[in-house]
Amino acid sequence: MACPVGKFAMFTSSDIDRHQTAANAIDKNESPMMRQGVPLGRVLGIPIRLDYSWFLMLALLTWMLATSYFPAEFGGWPLSVYWLMGALTALAFFASLLLHELGHSVVALRYKVPVRSITLFIFGGVAQIGGEPPSAKAEFRIAIAGPIVSLALALAFYALKPLLGGLPPVYGMAQYLAFMNLAVALFNLIPGYPLDGGRVLRAIVWAATRNLQRATVIAGTVGRGFGLLFILVGVWQVLGGNLGGLWLAFIGWFLESAASAQILQTTVQNLLAGHRVSQAMGARCPVVAEDLTLQRLVDEHVLGRGERCFLVNRGERTVGLVTVHRVKAVPRADWGTATVGQVMLPLEESRRVEPDAALSVALQLMDRDGVNQLPVMSGARVLGMLSREDVISYLRTLQDLQALG
Repeated sequence: MACPVGKFAMFTSSDIDRHQTAANAIDKNESPMMRQGVPLGRVLGIPIRLDYSWFLMLALLTWMLATSYFPAEFGGWPLSVYWLMGALTALAFFASLLLHELGHSVVALRYKVPVRSITLFIFGGVAQIGGEPPSAKAEFRIAIAGPIVSLALALAFYALKPLLGGLPPVYGMAQYLAFMNLAVALFNLIPGYPLDGGRVLRAIVWAATRNLQRATVIAGTVGRGFGLLFILVGVWQVLGGNLGGLWLAFIGWFLESAASAQILQTTVQNLLAGHRVSQAMGARCPVVAEDLTLQRLVDEHVLGRGERCFLVNRGERTVGLVTVHRVKAVPRADWGTATVGQVMLPLEESRRVEPDAALSVALQLMDRDGVNQLPVMSGARVLGMLSREDVISYLRTLQDLQALG
């Protein structure tokens, strides 16, 4: 992930407390900011979107360039030119960050690692990678691709400067973009996970130990150390009268949180290793008929019995799955006439998992598809349901047994 002043994880969550248990961390493994925003379209099949916080950063950066950088470097311009060049330079800088993320993404796709999306937000940008790289070499190449792109952009803008001497506004833009892309490349090479340099460190440790989880913990611990260091330096600057230290402290907090989240994720993976879906799955969801109205479903089952997930039958055959989430998508005024069959997810379209599948793989499927439960099926027969709550409960049991041992 590229950032004007920092680099954070492809897996990140700003609201994970480092004192949480690994079980509680399951529901926090992706920041909400990465699941919302304004869609811009697709590049190489990857959805590109703007988080709402990006607009704040765009305004702040435009203001800083128009009132500080350009007036200090190039005096005598009309005020309108300062603001125009400030806005254009800010947009060009975020375009550079997008190219940084596309550098990661192109290499990831080359190794058949899916890329869910790229989001530009207040810290810059983040590529949501949908899985672990297949090898230490792949991890190294995916991680280093972003800084290489930023460094190449810095060199390109620097090389353009002699050609733009007669166009001071464009010259000033090239000068700023050359410096900032170099800063992004160098900052992201700090060897603290989940910065790009931390991912390079993880790749090196992974190659040396042949243990990805151990490499992640080591690199994540280094990342937490850098995060705490940034916090301390930032606070020290604030106490010395430099309010700019607040930004450094905030970056450090975000980095420390992201590194802690990655360590927690690794803890979860360690606990789940060797365990199967059949060991954690719950009983089958209640079965309802497809012609049942949503109002009756809510009154009799959701409110009456506290049930939230239902298998939908057509006669004796299970044909779909409906959850409270799908019911909520229907206007309340239509609940009296809309039927379960109209809003259900057809069983053949739903993500499913087999009872002997690895529990960690099932959890990854739920995270990737944004669902809270999966039907556990053998052939066409539904054996049960696996929910996040089931996995959390099972993890707590594993933790209790581990504590007793």
